Order: sequence, then C-alpha cells, then structure tokens
Amino acid sequence: MGAETLAIEVAFALPTKQRIVALRVPEGTTARQAVALADLPALFPDVPGDTFAEAPLGIFGKALRNPDTQPLRDGDRVEVYRPLAIDPKAARLERAKRQASDPRR
Repeated sequence: MGAETLAIEVAFALPTKQRIVALRVPEGTTARQAVALADLPALFPDVPGDTFAEAPLGIFGKALRNPDTQPLRDGDRVEVYRPLAIDPKAARLERAKRQASDPRR
C-alpha cells in the first residue's frame, strides 16, 4: 500500500479577503510545507510572497513554536498569521490616554 495522505486546510485572511485552501498532503508534511503547497502568493498577489514563507503559523488558533518541523495530522487547519499593524500594548496605551483626556468622563 502507498503512502498515506492527510486532508488539511491552509487559511489566510486580509481585512477584505479570506481564503481557505483544501489540500491532500503526504503524511509527514509540516505546517510550513503545507503553506508552500497552498500557493497563497497566487491567491493574494498584492501580498509579498516572502510574507507566507516567513509568517507565524498556527493550527486551529494555537500558535506553533516550530512550524518548520511540526508534522500535520488529518483534519488540521494551518493558519497563516499576518504581522500586526500596531503593537497591542501601544494600542491599549493610546486608548487609555484618549479615555483619560475625554472631557465627557
């Protein structure tokens, strides 16, 4: 019998566009390899290609520490995370400053 294959998905989203690519991959495929197989640069031509090669990855919302070595299991959804536009701590600080200076409070 030949090598087993796994049914997985690779997901990436922008604020205005989302794609989930369903794939069948050989057993032993890593999360990073699955992202490469999904060919996301073709689906998102406005996003630099190296974004997908270097992006943090997760499986069902749980960030992966080592996506280059993390083997996938049948049914996994690999998520490609976009870089943050602003540091969350800085955003909270700015909101707190605005609220503190709001005269309606």
